[in-house]
Amino acid sequence: MKAITLLGSTGSIGTQTLDIVSQYSDQFRLVGLAARQNVDLLAQQVRQFRPEIVAICDTRQLPKLREAIADLDPQPILLAGEEGVIEVAGYGTAEVVVTGIVGCAGLLPTIAAIKAGKDIALANKETLIAGGPVVLPLIQKHGVKLLPADSEHSAIFQCLQGVPEGGLRRILLTASGGAFRDLPTEQLAAVTVPDALKHPNWTMGQKITIDSATLMNKGLEVIEAHFLFGVDYDHIEIVIHPQSIIHSLIELQDSSVLAQLGLPDMRLPILYALSYPERIFTDWERLDLFKVGTLTFREPDHQKYPCMQLAYAAGRAGGSMPAVLNAANEQAVALFLAEKIQFLDIPRLIEQTCDRHQANNDAHPSLDDIVAIDQWARQQVLATSTKLSQDSTTVWSAQSPAVKAV
Repeated sequence: MKAITLLGSTGSIGTQTLDIVSQYSDQFRLVGLAARQNVDLLAQQVRQFRPEIVAICDTRQLPKLREAIADLDPQPILLAGEEGVIEVAGYGTAEVVVTGIVGCAGLLPTIAAIKAGKDIALANKETLIAGGPVVLPLIQKHGVKLLPADSEHSAIFQCLQGVPEGGLRRILLTASGGAFRDLPTEQLAAVTVPDALKHPNWTMGQKITIDSATLMNKGLEVIEAHFLFGVDYDHIEIVIHPQSIIHSLIELQDSSVLAQLGLPDMRLPILYALSYPERIFTDWERLDLFKVGTLTFREPDHQKYPCMQLAYAAGRAGGSMPAVLNAANEQAVALFLAEKIQFLDIPRLIEQTCDRHQANNDAHPSLDDIVAIDQWARQQVLATSTKLSQDSTTVWSAQSPAVKAV
């Protein structure tokens, strides 16, 4: 049995990971759980899976959690706060840590797990986007595996099995196009939060669903792919694929193209990350190409999705700029979800924050630098958001020096 720890257990990745652990209890056992604040669901998970150690990030919820599981014997170790989550990440006999925490909050726990010699099933893309310059050397130093658990990078990873060194020529990241893929660009100024949360193919958390609507999720995945697979940005492309059946493709040096196909089910990449290098039989619904019928592809509209250009520009700038991009996006999305800004304000705020950081871009940031830069970028977005014009009727156009055409 493989021992695993799960960070972000009450989120979308977390609950699907626990579905796998429950279904394949002869293959996996749970050592640790950590969640942000959903104490009721976390208590249910503790009762069902009986982990050795549990942390809830919201310290105010610790008494409620303790009371909810007071009758359990034996009692798990109970911790709270960011320090508690970090301790869970590096605890005990877990062989693999699933990083399902949303946003840059997953960076420090992931680093703790790496330092403790745990393999990482990476479902938190921000870990590499913000912390790539720090995380990758640690992966090498501690000799652990970094296994992608999101659908696109898992697809690339699967396609690369058996490809010789130097055989990869290009990565093609597929994108559903999000909630507004068929909406005319001029109508984006009027979209609402409920509109943006209506993803046509996937059921995900709110933040990543908004990122899908702006296509920032794909821009972030471009940066992540650069770090994961060592491919330069000129050889990573985004393709709109509305059916979400092909999860990504690779082109080899001889022009052969390999693709990984499957139904839109996040359990598949999570299971592969947990079971690697083995393949476990499942009784899940199987892909029926006759039912699918048609697979279509189209080039993304860069005017409709300016966040893509921002991500490519930040990735090419390197250094601390991807951390600024990531933090600015997280804060802007939070403001949009709180209905404090308009949808088109998201790229505006990110652009302005990246512009302000250009002169201070650190080519070799330390972990402390990344943490400080993350906080700076969030504060910049909050300050700038209060000054934004309420007129979002003009179609956004990337004219700043921070943004270059892809």
